[in-house]
Amino acid sequence: MSTGRVEAFSDGVIAIIITIMVLELRVPHDATLHALVPLGPVLLSYLLSFVFIGIYWSNHHHLLQAAEHVNGRVLWANLHLLFWLSLVPFVTSWMGENHFAAVPVAIYGTIMFLAGIAYTVLARALISLNGADSQIANALGKDYKGKLSVLAYALAIPLAFVRPWLAFVFYIAVAVMWLAPDRRIERTIGP
Repeated sequence: MSTGRVEAFSDGVIAIIITIMVLELRVPHDATLHALVPLGPVLLSYLLSFVFIGIYWSNHHHLLQAAEHVNGRVLWANLHLLFWLSLVPFVTSWMGENHFAAVPVAIYGTIMFLAGIAYTVLARALISLNGADSQIANALGKDYKGKLSVLAYALAIPLAFVRPWLAFVFYIAVAVMWLAPDRRIERTIGP
């Protein structure tokens, strides 16, 4: 089975996730810039989540471009990833509305951690199907960046109960790390 339908379905789900996130933003009733100040935490959590969803979308696209085939196991692994990503609008809103309180920040990290694990499972399922010497296996290599991301989320979760703002800094650091383009797959599959 080719990757096209999986990619198209995933693109649709991710577009809906982004739409739900933006619909959670509440418009202030006052027409002043000062009315935006209380929305700062909500806008900041939205911005971070938008970046994360964009990172997942971009890497998911590259992942499927490097794969030649998918099977039932890959389809379920992909749905597993989409499930965790579908919870991002909820935890984003919860974290922002509660001004980065400990529990929402920890749950946000838990969802991001589980999405990172799910992405790893999807990548491993694709490598298993396409072969250890396939384009996708060569492109991903040891995936140190992915492992470091999951580790950062794992460290940030308990940290949220001590210093929520520091856990949030960990989340920002992961996003910044991924904003630097990951060219492994592009180098492997070419233009």
